[in-house]
Amino acid sequence: MDRRSFIKTGVAAGAVAAGGGFAAPALSQGANARTLRFVPQANLANFDPIWGTQYVVRNAAVLVWDTLYGFDDKLEPQRQMVEGEEVSADGKTWTFKLRTGLRFHDNEPVLAKDVVASIVRWMPRDPMGQILRRLNEELVAVDDRTIRWRLSAPFTKMKMALGKNATPMCFIMPERIASRFDSFTQINEYVGSGPMRFVRNEWVPGARAVFQKFDGYVPRNEPASWLAGGKRMMVDRVEWVVMPDPATASAALQNGEVDWWENPITDLVPVLRRNRNIAVDIADPLGNIGAFRMNHLHAPFNNLKVRQAVMTALSQEDYMTALVGNDRALWKVMGGFFTPDTPLYTEAGGAMMKAANLERGRQLLRESGYNNEPVTCIVAQDQPITKALGDVTADLLKKLGMNVDFVATDWGTVGQRRAMKNPPGQGGWSMFHTWHAGADAINPILYNAVRANGDGAWFGWPNVPAVEAEVPNWLAASSLAEERAAIDRLNTAAVENVVYCPTGFFLSYQAWRRNVSGIVKGPIPFAWGVSKT
Repeated sequence: MDRRSFIKTGVAAGAVAAGGGFAAPALSQGANARTLRFVPQANLANFDPIWGTQYVVRNAAVLVWDTLYGFDDKLEPQRQMVEGEEVSADGKTWTFKLRTGLRFHDNEPVLAKDVVASIVRWMPRDPMGQILRRLNEELVAVDDRTIRWRLSAPFTKMKMALGKNATPMCFIMPERIASRFDSFTQINEYVGSGPMRFVRNEWVPGARAVFQKFDGYVPRNEPASWLAGGKRMMVDRVEWVVMPDPATASAALQNGEVDWWENPITDLVPVLRRNRNIAVDIADPLGNIGAFRMNHLHAPFNNLKVRQAVMTALSQEDYMTALVGNDRALWKVMGGFFTPDTPLYTEAGGAMMKAANLERGRQLLRESGYNNEPVTCIVAQDQPITKALGDVTADLLKKLGMNVDFVATDWGTVGQRRAMKNPPGQGGWSMFHTWHAGADAINPILYNAVRANGDGAWFGWPNVPAVEAEVPNWLAASSLAEERAAIDRLNTAAVENVVYCPTGFFLSYQAWRRNVSGIVKGPIPFAWGVSKT
């Protein structure tokens, strides 16, 4: 369906909804005010926030699991589950003290042993966790509330590592769960200590997920700010209503069947704005970075020149207009990998990213020795972002002269399949599309997509020593000028070796009914503090 047809569909669906074409849930006014109905970006197909890195899983997980620290809206880590911490004079030993009164949803107390097991499970899957794992000499529970972590060298970003919102976050689980499942095996029990508990018997993948207020949760006294402060739930129940079709979601929001839509597509925003009962705003000023992610392990993208051919031919303008439209206030072409307009953004070495030269791309492809190997593109059709990007990619690769194997699937399947290292013809993949929140792409240790440490890297597993060499240089920098110099070198190496292809920077919207208050801008749809009348 093209963009203009989609607008017409959305308008028609909204008109049907206004005329009562969809049945509203039969709930009393009081019960309705205590239930928040939310349309997430995609289906919650699995629910293990350590095993994978999908934002939809992370967004549900922040309701259920808590963290030791949490980023506030200034991107500063604040104490969350911890009461306090001490750092030894040499910077090598951290001692954490848990807050009193922390309880899991099964009414068991949160103990230091739970924290230790959760950190151990998290470390292998996270770029910062991998650094800590290499430095780890001793991680132990001293008593029920005290954790001691002894490292072989100082690590000044400890609070950032344990409090970041970039996936995978260091969520704290019961020891009996965290120790039973390694980080490459999905959990099947969803017990946290966060403000909401997961109602597993009401979970219908592809349809809905339900979260109930946990009365045993004791919020911090500070005001809530993103993942920091007091996470006070103003509603008793949050229902995620899965609606992959944007026109259907638009109609449901206008009709009052749902209260909040995480990511309305740009084409439908004018329709929503004409409805006096709907508020629309930018979801996160730090925006998103679209990604064309390639598998460096297998042909054809294990060939550097093939990757360079794609980056050279790729037009970010084509991707952004397909996804966002012609309003240039909503998107930018990038010459670098980091979030535009943040201190470390650079376009050093980035000419190839902005070339958009199809003929030069074809020449590089011929020089690469490409032998018509199929390019298995796994593209989620139930996720508007990936669908729009995938349609442009199918056309681009064909114009380049590549053999396109376009696999139209769903976002949950992409999440499962992209973790596989099998060759494309044996259940594996060549490329997939995703996006990275700008808040996650402000420096190289939060930003898993730019890392290139082989088996320890994110899906696609790039191995580029020149990129990795700059990460410790950035960590050791004593001034912003030194940080920027390291990032200039990192960006240059990432472009030359095509760690992945950014498809542009873009802003997205969120929309909600005006009887809902407390919604804030940020990379996560924070449900605490949100109320209905």
